[in-house]
Amino acid sequence: MINFPWMSRSGTCILVGVTWLMSSLGLAAQTTDGVSEKDFLDEMPIILSVSRLPQRLDETPGAVTILDRDFIRSSGARDVADLLRLVPGFQSSTSFEADAPQASYHGVYGYYSTRIQVLVDGRSVYSNYLAGSVAPGLMMVMLDDVERIEVLRGSNSVAYGARAMLGVVNIVTRHSADTLGPRAALTRGENGIQDTQLGLGWRTDHSGMRLSIDERADDGLSGAHGHNRVQRVNFRSDWQVSERSEVQLHAGWMNMASGKGFADKPGQDFRDTTFENKFVQMDWKEVLSQDQDLVLGFAHNQETYRDVITIPFSPPWYRVTLDGSGTASNSSLTAQHTLRLNPALRMVWGAEFRRESVTSRPFFNTTEALVDNFMRVFGHAEWRLRPDLLLNAGAMAERSSGSGSSLAPRLMLNWHVTPQQTLRAGMSRSFRPPSTYERRANVRYSAYNQITKVNDLLDVRILARGNVQRESVLTRELGYLGTFPRLKSTLDVRLYDESFSGLIGGVPYISQIDGKDYRVSDYVNAEDFSIRGLELQWTGQPWSGAKLGFNQTFSRMVFSQAPSTTGLLASMPESTSTLFLTQQLPSGLQLSISHQYSEPLWVQKSGPSRDHGEGLRQYINRTDWRLSKSLRFGQRAGELALMVQNQGHAYADFAKEFLFKRRAFVTLRIDN
Repeated sequence: MINFPWMSRSGTCILVGVTWLMSSLGLAAQTTDGVSEKDFLDEMPIILSVSRLPQRLDETPGAVTILDRDFIRSSGARDVADLLRLVPGFQSSTSFEADAPQASYHGVYGYYSTRIQVLVDGRSVYSNYLAGSVAPGLMMVMLDDVERIEVLRGSNSVAYGARAMLGVVNIVTRHSADTLGPRAALTRGENGIQDTQLGLGWRTDHSGMRLSIDERADDGLSGAHGHNRVQRVNFRSDWQVSERSEVQLHAGWMNMASGKGFADKPGQDFRDTTFENKFVQMDWKEVLSQDQDLVLGFAHNQETYRDVITIPFSPPWYRVTLDGSGTASNSSLTAQHTLRLNPALRMVWGAEFRRESVTSRPFFNTTEALVDNFMRVFGHAEWRLRPDLLLNAGAMAERSSGSGSSLAPRLMLNWHVTPQQTLRAGMSRSFRPPSTYERRANVRYSAYNQITKVNDLLDVRILARGNVQRESVLTRELGYLGTFPRLKSTLDVRLYDESFSGLIGGVPYISQIDGKDYRVSDYVNAEDFSIRGLELQWTGQPWSGAKLGFNQTFSRMVFSQAPSTTGLLASMPESTSTLFLTQQLPSGLQLSISHQYSEPLWVQKSGPSRDHGEGLRQYINRTDWRLSKSLRFGQRAGELALMVQNQGHAYADFAKEFLFKRRAFVTLRIDN
């Protein structure tokens, strides 16, 4: 028998009560700007990021969650990671301790989120310095510049390469034509929250441009060495070169400064760290004919990371410096050709060359740049076998200079049982190559000896032997997408089996260096297991002026033999529930309430290990609410909003000492 533990939780009971009260009082009858039935019955959304072909939501080869501008605004979230916790199957953290607030899909397998691909306007933004973490990429743009976020829940290496092993998050920013004139927002509140946003858009004869500058700052989690600050500058230009050609230019800079460390853990002391990112991206699109277009893209990204700890020491060393600093860069060149061969068949094919470079003496015991080159060739076809039957088939061949070749295929069949009811079934295989760090890490601690005048080797922590191979996942899934116009609702269900092979993890071993034994760690292909589960996503408009959403997930890990660590079993919750309500009220008021309940998930820094035993497993029971009032400033719109996050008990985030407590803040916004 399936239990729904959220039904007994106070936060959701309050939410259900408010929902019933609004319905019974007939508040919808008093509002004049609610969502109409016509709005709901508009065309099915077009998805851009699943197969690289623009497709209707009911024809994509996978389950997709769309977070649009209205949802982003009404959620009250301050960053993308906090938004993704409301997507079925996702886990998120607000901590800056590892790198930045992060999100992962179907499991938190370590300190970093490395098994999903994050795109910003089609540009891959994972950090090749931080072992492929997507957390810094999730912070690249302020939410006010985002048009929508498309989340494919499932493997997609066939379209975007090895890093898309468990899914893709595509952040689509607003067109410059939609952000003309000045914009500003100011947020102040508890926990030292101080956010400031400024934007300016302008237009010439054939192009539009936007410049956005913002800062996001707070004191971090309670118990952590907080004072986190993110500063960003983003520029976008859309240039219509001719009737058939357009050029899109993006450039930006981000600096994250955060406090990290623990007061009682030597070697992990309090310190301040910085992560700087600079990028440029240019995409040229040429319409070749009514049935063909060509896109050429170039992107370059530069990272600089600084993390230094100085520890007082006894003679003859006096002090020891622990350094995790370094630099990284990546460049990519992509060509993509889309064509319609006949009324029933269209396809996209292309190639990408990507170069990644990492330089860090502390991480790799060398000052040389470690370079990895990727060559990718991809193709995808959408074949309408008959009016109600659509076949999606594709593959990507990828070669890495560091980890060899792989082929990621996908086959998915979509059957429109009726115009509003679609079933899908298919399978895919995806890979993730080991990062440069997992293949070549050589982390040593040395100190300058004042007597001998040489550096003494004190300890060796990680010594990778380079024997690790790609990990892979074979995904089988069944899905259903239904729209119910009379009920003004949609239902998406995904039933999946994800079989992992050779999941990469750390193992200890004894290594002899200069005649002395050291207990070090290496990265190896360790576990084979499966994740089986169900994800349900329902959205609807039960009465005028309201939007109601409900997500439910169930998952279970299956092992052919006992796992080597209990941490893997606790790396994802067996059940999560999310309820979200937005209600338009009279006089330009809007109320939004969300509740999230999650079964236990191990806390990353306090997870199972030699030091922590079985580790700390944390329930999440969080209720947020937001009340906003629309304003007018002459010809411009505005908003004043009060947001309260986690109206309830604090919960541990990343470490057992770090608590996410209630936060209340106010935002004043002037829109264009």
